[in-house]
Amino acid sequence: MVLSNQDPAYRQCSISVMDNIADPDISFDENGISNYSYEFQNKLAVHVLTGVDGERKLQEITNKIKSESKGQKYDCITGVSGGVDSTYVCYLAKKLGLNPLIVHFDNGWNSQTANQNIQNIISKLGFDLYTLVVEWDEFKDLQLSYLKASVVDIEAITDHAIITTMYKLAKKHNIKYILSGNNIVTEATLPKSWIWNKGDHVNILDIHKKYGTLPLKTFPLFNTMLKKYYKAKGIENITPLNYIDYNKGKVKEIITGELGWQDYGGKHYESIWTRFYQGYILPTKFGIDKRKAHLSDLIFSKQISKETALEELKLPIYDEQQFRQDYDFVLKKLNLSEQEFDQIMKLPVRKHQDFKTEKSIWAQYPILEPVRPLWRVVKKALKV
Repeated sequence: MVLSNQDPAYRQCSISVMDNIADPDISFDENGISNYSYEFQNKLAVHVLTGVDGERKLQEITNKIKSESKGQKYDCITGVSGGVDSTYVCYLAKKLGLNPLIVHFDNGWNSQTANQNIQNIISKLGFDLYTLVVEWDEFKDLQLSYLKASVVDIEAITDHAIITTMYKLAKKHNIKYILSGNNIVTEATLPKSWIWNKGDHVNILDIHKKYGTLPLKTFPLFNTMLKKYYKAKGIENITPLNYIDYNKGKVKEIITGELGWQDYGGKHYESIWTRFYQGYILPTKFGIDKRKAHLSDLIFSKQISKETALEELKLPIYDEQQFRQDYDFVLKKLNLSEQEFDQIMKLPVRKHQDFKTEKSIWAQYPILEPVRPLWRVVKKALKV
């Protein structure tokens, strides 16, 4: 039985809009404050610097990047989707005097707005753009595999591809720094049950092996060899948005005025597929309304009130006209009939762990556990 907000067992955080519908494992203190409120404050204290301290930290990072990248064409690399966070990272990089290689993964689902936003970034900031285009039938086969596997994080394959591509390009151009749009202020809250490890190539391969029909020839896999390389090379992920006073509304005004950026309606809705996934598949099949997490972060960061968030949640998660347009487009693009898609939506939900997952050598071979302490000593000695 699915819990509703009219159920006596229903509970909502006294500060945010996270509740035990969004996450059945949510916990509350004696004042009704959820674990997500405390987790946000902890992450804020550990990872975020603002004001003078943030400016100083960001300048230190910038100086380090420039110093270690002298003589190179690019001093860092960053991915761009056409959304708010990645667009502002590019804008910030320009202001800091950095020259990143911009990477975009075209998975066939870009909205016209997203494409225009990306073109504006490149033309107005003067950066080089590398676009990865995976063979469409292959990527479609992979997406269909995930739909048939009935797992929650269907977006993992897109995230995996962009991560892999950036690391491969970092290796090719000897780049040590990746600028990321990830930030605590707007992205700290995310129940573990909603997502899966984006770097798990083993999970991707096993799901595709069971449900796919085409070989993966062009899809970039973040395999073990590449992971070992980036770890040995010491490639660093930098999150510049954690060192500024990151206010979503003000940032939208800046990039709209400076870069001609256009709003696309929702978080990550620059992709037609993401809009359909978050607006229909997640709430209909998995009972997940991602707006609760996004709005809660804005409440925690004091960018909106809880009352404003509750009013937002009263609105339809998907505009009906937009949904009908997207529904027809998605099914046609995936070559699915309504009956076939309806059958997929009715499949029992499965966990990513029902398929093979990437594990450490110690987890794969428990018999080696007794020699693990010795291995740590050897590794430490080799680094000296």
